[in-house]
Amino acid sequence: MQRLIQVLWPSFIVAGIAEILFFTVIDPQELYFFGQPVHLSRLATYSIGFFAFWALCAASSMTTCFFQRTAAEINRCPLVPTERPDGCPKREEPGCCT
Repeated sequence: MQRLIQVLWPSFIVAGIAEILFFTVIDPQELYFFGQPVHLSRLATYSIGFFAFWALCAASSMTTCFFQRTAAEINRCPLVPTERPDGCPKREEPGCCT
């Protein structure tokens, strides 16, 4: 949950800044989508733009978190040692790995 908050909160702030900068330069009524004019209200265009910027920024932050994982986090076994299958080298029972 903490990692999710670490991704979503900064991306929310950056999306707000990106929307302000984008719509300062671009008028929402003059946007074209696949060659067709956008027939939405300004509020709807601002809302869709904000959520698109937020999704893009969140994807960027999630990619950064993905690449920051250590080898120990990637290779960690999700099972406790006593529940690991027979023959597992990390099982703690004496004589399990012969």
